[in-house]
Amino acid sequence: MSAKIYTFTMPKWGLSMKEGKVAGWLAEEDAPVEVGAELVEVETEKINGAVEATATGVLRRQVAAAGDVLPVGGLLAVIAPADVSDADIDAFVNEFQANFVPPTDDEEAAGSATQTVDVSGYAIRYLQHGDGDDVAVLIHGFGGDLDGWLFNHEALAAQCTVYALDLPGHGGSTKDVGDGSLGTMAGVVNDFLAMLDVPKAHLVGHSMGGAVALELARQQVDRVQSLTLIASAGLGTEIDGEYIDGFVGADRRKELKPHLQKLFADPKLVTRQLIDDLLKYKRLDGVKNSLRTIADTFCPGGTQSSVLRDTLSELSIPVSVIWGGRDQILPAAHAEGLPSNVQTHVFPDAGHMVYMEAAADVNRTILSFWG
Repeated sequence: MSAKIYTFTMPKWGLSMKEGKVAGWLAEEDAPVEVGAELVEVETEKINGAVEATATGVLRRQVAAAGDVLPVGGLLAVIAPADVSDADIDAFVNEFQANFVPPTDDEEAAGSATQTVDVSGYAIRYLQHGDGDDVAVLIHGFGGDLDGWLFNHEALAAQCTVYALDLPGHGGSTKDVGDGSLGTMAGVVNDFLAMLDVPKAHLVGHSMGGAVALELARQQVDRVQSLTLIASAGLGTEIDGEYIDGFVGADRRKELKPHLQKLFADPKLVTRQLIDDLLKYKRLDGVKNSLRTIADTFCPGGTQSSVLRDTLSELSIPVSVIWGGRDQILPAAHAEGLPSNVQTHVFPDAGHMVYMEAAADVNRTILSFWG
């Protein structure tokens, strides 16, 4: 019986998520569904998002209703072929609910613990998912951290061993950023790969992280198996300097919120918890000076100082560029007119955080590109 019946459960987005609230269903009961179809909207303290089907079949039973709060792993719905009887569905649901035990704090820590290592004198925090032969590294943007990949990391790990790291000055890594240059950041990523004994990796960089990845490819292309540049810096001079200055200078919620809302096409995705988490990070010793050092080097006077666009035509490795059409930080026009060896994908309804707002599409794009 159970071989044909599949669970659809509350996902775990990020290290701190313990539960989620069902905001609303995107598919009706008895509707046919395929792997990757968005079935339900889930709200968490930090971020809201759609949960995708993990099996193909029919959405036979919506176990959770709008407004229900479920722990991670809790049963949202059941997917099964149409010829499975209602009695079998009932028995499956009853058995799951009777035996389900939410993960304990110890189990969560064991399954999703970050590590911190010394990389050429910099303390670097990172998180690993997957155990594939190929390796990928996710590089966040200015003011971000490895938790920003919460909708992507595990999905991409289906195909590779995937590391997400905190660059110097960010997240749980050292607040020493040296001169704050792209070259320094690229050197840290290169030394991180060397420390892990990884000769070559797929690099996935967002915003400033894209410029870091591109700089590493420019310096040592033999280290890079492919480049995926998401709303990447380094492909033009334009950038919203007011956002950079506002992010660095904001010390209170009402000051920071309007700047963060620029990151998303849908400003409602900026939750109170997201703002509070960023304020907590910005109040750590050394963070403001680190961010200011990077900003003054990266985009002095509100203009990008390093334009690496010409590097793309010189690379012999596969390159993919992904952008949100409603990006307010770095214009989507930077994705236009790129060399013919570059694959370009623009998602018109997403903003600068396209890899979060259109996570399912972005994940499929990256996995197909790697494949």
